[in-house]
Amino acid sequence: MEVEYVFKLFIAGQTTRSMRAIESISEIIDKKFSVSCVLTVVDILERPDLAETHNILATPTLVRELPLPQRRLIGDLVNSSTVLSALGLAHDEQA
Repeated sequence: MEVEYVFKLFIAGQTTRSMRAIESISEIIDKKFSVSCVLTVVDILERPDLAETHNILATPTLVRELPLPQRRLIGDLVNSSTVLSALGLAHDEQA
């Protein structure tokens, strides 16, 4: 049975840092996961209500919503091993 991973990436505008975060997490998902993954990108400048609902205080913030428990990573998303470890996925990446 495949586990589905659900991620939300919170960014602030179409900045270089935001674009790099989107590219990095998309690449990590494409290369490291053999299961179904959903990535939703939320621009907090366009959706401040979602930033407040999810208690987002800094960007970029990556939230693993599923599987539970929820995990967060704030800041640079370039190093895939750091991202996977911070999200509690270091051992699940080949799931």
